[in-house]
Amino acid sequence: MELVNGTEGSEFFLKGFSGYPALERLLFPLCLAMYLVTLLGNAAIIAVSVRDVRLHTPMYFFLGNLSILDICYTSTFVPLMLVHLLSAWKTISFIGCAIQMCLSLSMGSTECLLLAVMAYDRYLAICRPLRYPVLMSHRLCVLLAGAAWVLCLFKSVAETVMAMRLPFCGHHVVNHFTCEILAVLKLACGDTSVSEAFLLVGAVLLLPVPLALIGLSYALILAAVLRVPSAAGRRRAFSTCSAHLAAVLLFYGTVIFMYMRPKRQEARVSDEAFTVLYAVVTPMLNPVIYSLRNQEVREAARKVWGRRRASG
Repeated sequence: MELVNGTEGSEFFLKGFSGYPALERLLFPLCLAMYLVTLLGNAAIIAVSVRDVRLHTPMYFFLGNLSILDICYTSTFVPLMLVHLLSAWKTISFIGCAIQMCLSLSMGSTECLLLAVMAYDRYLAICRPLRYPVLMSHRLCVLLAGAAWVLCLFKSVAETVMAMRLPFCGHHVVNHFTCEILAVLKLACGDTSVSEAFLLVGAVLLLPVPLALIGLSYALILAAVLRVPSAAGRRRAFSTCSAHLAAVLLFYGTVIFMYMRPKRQEARVSDEAFTVLYAVVTPMLNPVIYSLRNQEVREAARKVWGRRRASG
């Protein structure tokens, strides 16, 4: 049995959907289209938020961070996945696998925290409007966003180092289309209990806890909305809150399914399908749900676009 202990020359084979050639041919144009929409939509949000001073507020600061995060997150694995969907040779080097694993874990973890911070920001804006400018200062916004990025990066580096230091043996076939940490750990010959325990603690801290805070924030927001005398105002607020909650539940629901269910040795296509949902579909929907449905963003986009056309 061949034993690999993390040398640069070792490789992993990303099995992905290779057992379903027809599905691969279907997935390539779908994933390519979703990736392009993700890039264009999130890049548009970033550009509009930077160029229009009316959007220099905490809400759009966090939305800009979410857009940057979604672009980076999908770019860690989608380009290689698209290449592998068209190729029979689906290998990735040991170093490349470690980098992909670390970045994917970091971006996904950061999004968990950032969604909770955004829900807290909306709670303060709606339920504490008079004190909102003081409570959510620019310094606090930078501190919250920066802490989410840095803490999740350190956590992901630790998880990746613990996983990739294990000895790997056998065929080195990862039953996934990316170097997903749970799929890679199944190839380890050594004791994976420490890595699995560390992952479980991280999953508990980054999934149920932020989701509970998000639920509490939106419950208080909805309670405040019910006191709004205007029926049109209530409908608009309910529409916004329901769209935000739909995006949150889609992301958290699929991630919780992947990382907090009972351990099982055999891999299923459903695992990869759920990964596509939270790692490809959700970043594509976020610009529409959080920003492009917003009247302020649409007006700012028209203003920026009109200014570019006039200068051209």
